[in-house]
Amino acid sequence: MKPLIVSKFTLTSAVGYGLKDLEEALLNQRSGLRACDLDFVSIDTYIGRVKEIEANPVVDRLKKFDCRNNRLAQLALRQDGFEQSVEDAIIRYGSGRIGLFLGTSTSGILQTEMAYQNRDSATGDLPETFNYKETQNNFSVAAFIQKYFKLKGPALVISTACSSSAKVFAEASRFIESGFCDAAIVGGVDSLCMTTLYGFSSLDLVSSKACRPADEDRDGLSLAEAGGYALLEKPENCDSQDNIAFLGYGESSDAYHMTSPQPDGRGMADSMEMALESSGLNANQISYVNLHGTATETNDKAEDKAMIKVFGSSTPCSSTKGWIGHTLGAAGVAEAIICGICLKNNFIPGSLNTDSLDPGFDSNVILENRTEKLTYVLSNSFGFGGNNCSLIFGVHS
Repeated sequence: MKPLIVSKFTLTSAVGYGLKDLEEALLNQRSGLRACDLDFVSIDTYIGRVKEIEANPVVDRLKKFDCRNNRLAQLALRQDGFEQSVEDAIIRYGSGRIGLFLGTSTSGILQTEMAYQNRDSATGDLPETFNYKETQNNFSVAAFIQKYFKLKGPALVISTACSSSAKVFAEASRFIESGFCDAAIVGGVDSLCMTTLYGFSSLDLVSSKACRPADEDRDGLSLAEAGGYALLEKPENCDSQDNIAFLGYGESSDAYHMTSPQPDGRGMADSMEMALESSGLNANQISYVNLHGTATETNDKAEDKAMIKVFGSSTPCSSTKGWIGHTLGAAGVAEAIICGICLKNNFIPGSLNTDSLDPGFDSNVILENRTEKLTYVLSNSFGFGGNNCSLIFGVHS
């Protein structure tokens, strides 16, 4: 693929609003995970909750879109000057030449869950205030942001579980290269709800502690919420010096099982190999791999095998879910942004909360933060049903 510049990016997650909070948390090993304190669930687990979403409704002119997911989407837009960067891009390109590509897994389904809890006791009717189209509908978050900025370019939402907001980078690249748009907003937003918390709990996949990726005693993930965005532009159209560049992507569908990855990691390895081919890089040029690293028994084991197949046992790798949790449909963009921070700071984060590495693992999982010159980094996002995506980033000079 032709490289694209990540001219602006931002992330709001359990560790705070924007990049300053994220960098501070990473460098100081401050986790955003905490015991579940949501008033709509009663599960013994740790979560990554974004503070004060409830106190930040969407703008009045778009109040029909008001739900937890779109509140988070708006809150994230307003960090790190991202909103202004989009406005500037609209002036440069025009509102019809900027694409919008977002990922989510459950959108605003919490709004539907609440509506069903408040049905009319006599008729069973849902409340008149419930608005499915602008809240639960998967396209809701894209429609909200499209109207927020008055964009007129192509817009779509990808929902492939935990790879959703990684695949938006690939889709945006294809749209730009095909001439449908000149720049793109890519991102992902997913918010906590009953469906995911009770659903993952029913699969025995959530931990009663903060998640411990690759630990020999790991016992599940920590579900979380986040909203993140990046602005992608062609190098010739922006001031690209020292910016992060999006260099390649790989996508695969192993379709082994609805909720479990292929045990030998073949589909995961395929996506990493395709990302390398797309970028024109060799495996030995990758300085660091951000693992999908959910802290579930099967995912971590399969990803370890995939890493050995593609990179051997020397390339440093780690999971950053110990900081922000598993943000599902927002995981891809969240960890792409973390990779950007790593590149800017020549920094490799250790797998937070992991005390004792699984003795059956052969990949080079880093447990402590360290400073190291980084050239290219790869980020993995693997979803239910074998929806795999790997992204490669580097510093553009």
